[in-house]
Amino acid sequence: MRKIGRALISVSDKSGLEEFVKGLNEFGVEILSTGGTAKLINSLGIKVRSVSDYTGFPEMLDGRVKTLHPKIHGGLLSLRKNKDHMEQVEKHNIELIDMVVVNLYPFEKTVAKEGVLFEEAIENIDIGGPSMLRSAAKNFKDVVVVCNADRYKEILEDLRKNKGVISDELHFRLAVEVFEKTSKYDNAIYGYLKKQLNGKDTDFPDVLDLGFEKVQGLRYGENPHQKAAFYKDRNKSVVGISNAKQLHGKELSFNNIMDLDAALEIVKGFEEPAASVIKHTNPCGAAQAKALEKAYIDALDCDRVSAFGSIVGLNRNVDACTAKAIVSAGFTECIIAPGYDKDALEILKSKKNLRLIEVGALKGVEKDYDLKRVVGGLLIQDRDILGVARKDLKVVTKSQPTEDEIISLLFGWKIVKHVRSNAIVICNGTKTVGIGAGQMSRVDSMIIAIRKSAGRCKGAVCVSDAFFPKEDAIEEAKKAGITSIIQPGGSIRDEHVINACNEAGISMVFTGVRHFKH
Repeated sequence: MRKIGRALISVSDKSGLEEFVKGLNEFGVEILSTGGTAKLINSLGIKVRSVSDYTGFPEMLDGRVKTLHPKIHGGLLSLRKNKDHMEQVEKHNIELIDMVVVNLYPFEKTVAKEGVLFEEAIENIDIGGPSMLRSAAKNFKDVVVVCNADRYKEILEDLRKNKGVISDELHFRLAVEVFEKTSKYDNAIYGYLKKQLNGKDTDFPDVLDLGFEKVQGLRYGENPHQKAAFYKDRNKSVVGISNAKQLHGKELSFNNIMDLDAALEIVKGFEEPAASVIKHTNPCGAAQAKALEKAYIDALDCDRVSAFGSIVGLNRNVDACTAKAIVSAGFTECIIAPGYDKDALEILKSKKNLRLIEVGALKGVEKDYDLKRVVGGLLIQDRDILGVARKDLKVVTKSQPTEDEIISLLFGWKIVKHVRSNAIVICNGTKTVGIGAGQMSRVDSMIIAIRKSAGRCKGAVCVSDAFFPKEDAIEEAKKAGITSIIQPGGSIRDEHVINACNEAGISMVFTGVRHFKH
């Protein structure tokens, strides 16, 4: 523990600084500072000594050189219990600095601006700030180092508790935070400059540095014997579970978070009111309708048995009618939606353990990377956000799909990419009536989807995430009364499959796009 006698403060972000400086002043801390920070402190009526006066050197090179001086770094790096160090400090008139408060030039915010010039980005690479932080953090036993304004209150409380002294535990914790901060800062600079070097159209860097910060610890992972935590990408501001707000219910589990993400991503793709009902990241059902309540009931009706303990995704604020429908449907784990009407919240909160998640206004489906781990490695790809419009469809059979069938086919095509491969989705209008997911053979997925539809597939359409390798699935579709099929095409047996559809009187369209989801 060390008493704070002198602090060097030089911050770009001055949030919370006034209260913090006034708190240090209560303990008689002498303050060294630079530029705009010194002006702010002086305006508070608090005595401040400029770094230039202390070092005997003015700020130079348009402010590029301010604190890069032996009297600064000697005051930070000298070991107080080292006799030789203290003799050198005295010989060179170096004054000890007990605290450094620095936050860095806003490089990440600068390069995120539209049309930022390369020269402006370069000028926002901080040199003196990281140098001081690293010097102080290396010597954390003797110097308190602060790089985060969120710590000001905690530091003042510690000072008051210990009568002007900072505890050893806090010394160390603040130093560790510095190295986290500077590593992130350096990675941001590297990433920007590497992109300039390789060209702006480079999609995948040679070295991938991921910037994720912990949101919360979790009770366990997919199973109770697995430890787990939830992290979010600190560089992404997206509408989703990573930035959501929980309004009610028990703490989210690992599996809840996975399912909530899946539920929301399905309904993001629709402009009309839409609902999804999710189990194990697969939809039990999904629907679009003129009213949210209708969309939810249609989605639920696809497979009410599987929907027990499900997660519900909605793309509109939840109203009272929809809330009543969800409560009366039986056990639901979680709901994720843009928001909740006041009366809907009262209804839903009657279920003590029902988790209610609010994400705010949706922006549609956002472009991003999709990351998948393998043991010792990582696969990275663009998210599967490619859509298909009516103009993209190619009718390959003698029979032409009707207008209603085309609407239903395009609806199902938005759903099937969210179902584990091999995937078959059967739709009637803009609702699913049967889903077969994750099977090793496509015909098994077809059989399961037909069975799940419980006879509702007569006159319905079928959606396949990839091509049909054989005619067997078409034979099942014919027996079930399916009238139209949409699929990517591209099999060496396409001609045989098309002939099977012609013989069955089933229309078929190709999209030329596959939607595998592993």
